[in-house]
Parts: sequence; C-alpha cells; structure tokens
Amino acid sequence: MVIAWLVLGVVLLAFELHHLAFYALFGALGAFAAAAVAVVWPDLYAAQVAAFVAVGAIGIVAVRPWMSQAMHHRHEGRLGRGVHGTLVGEEVLTLDTVGDDRHLGHVRLAGERWLAASGSGLPIPADTIVLVTAVRGTTLTVWPVDGNHPPIELPGSEGEQP
Repeated sequence: MVIAWLVLGVVLLAFELHHLAFYALFGALGAFAAAAVAVVWPDLYAAQVAAFVAVGAIGIVAVRPWMSQAMHHRHEGRLGRGVHGTLVGEEVLTLDTVGDDRHLGHVRLAGERWLAASGSGLPIPADTIVLVTAVRGTTLTVWPVDGNHPPIELPGSEGEQP
C-alpha cells in the first residue's frame, strides 16, 4: 500500500505543477503522510485514509489561502483578480505586434513573457496597453484598453483576408 500512496502523491504533484491551484499539492502531501502511516502500520487502512484526509483538509483550509495570496501577490502591492490570481481582466503591455491566431505576439504579465493573440483579429502594435479577455492554454486573448487601435500590416500578411 505504501507504493500506491507514493504513486498517488507523485501524480498529484505533477498535476499541481501543471495547474498551480494549490489543491492537488495538499492532496499529494496527504498521500505522502498516508504512505508514512502505511510504513508504520501497514494493515491499518483506516489510519492511512485518515492521515490522507486530515493532512489534505488542513492544508486546503489553513495553508492554501496564505500560499495563494503569497504566490500571486503583485509587485505593485495588490493581489491579482480571482481566487488565486486569475489572468482574465489584467491589464498588460504588448512587447511586439500582436496579431490573430496565426500571427501571435507577446505581452508582459506578472514579470513574464506570454504568447498573445488579438481578440479583434486586427494587429495590435507594440507598447500598447491591452486587457486580457481569455486564456487558451498558454496563449492570452487581448484587446486594447482604449477600445481601438490603428490598423498595421503584419509581415507576410499582404493580401490575406481576416
């Protein structure tokens, strides 16, 4: 049973690394606690499950809110929107020209460079403040904050229809 708990813990850690929601992390810690109980009392399945549930629940209720706030606290002294810093609604700056899904550009968000696509399909020039309106995988959909932007021509897009 020790191996099963360890495998569950590793799977939950891998899931947490992908999502960073701080739920699976405490499930993983609970699984590792259950594995420790299984080493000492291999036949006490109820104690193993109790350790799993107790460590996971305590982590989610007592530690997760603090970790989430610390992880997503912005340098400007404010917390990102949403439960744990949702990206939708954040204002960011374009680093280069941001076009449609075939002509992705980049924005700077929370100190990191993100792929971005124009929500209108029209290219958005570099150094434009934009609003994140959606997230698809690792690509942000953005719109200029002022609601409009001058049309610009992307290299290699001559004669293409939107």
